Amino acid sequence: MRAAVGDKVVLHARYVGPRAHERSAVILAVEGPDGRPPYFVRWDDGHESRITPGSDATIEHYPAVAAGA
Repeated sequence: MRAAVGDKVVLHARYVGPRAHERSAVILAVEGPDGRPPYFVRWDDGHESRITPGSDATIEHYPAVAAGA
């Protein structure tokens, strides 16, 4: 798994049921070598934490924004 600052990590529900849901967060810092975990993220609810995503996670890559664009 590799990511960059600004990408989104999505943690998919591990089970099926009424309380199952996905969580997503924007990556604020990549702390591992070559874009690998751990990542420091900001969750949709605003809190921040350090995570090492497991096999239930995917990365949504976003193109870099050019300066002044």
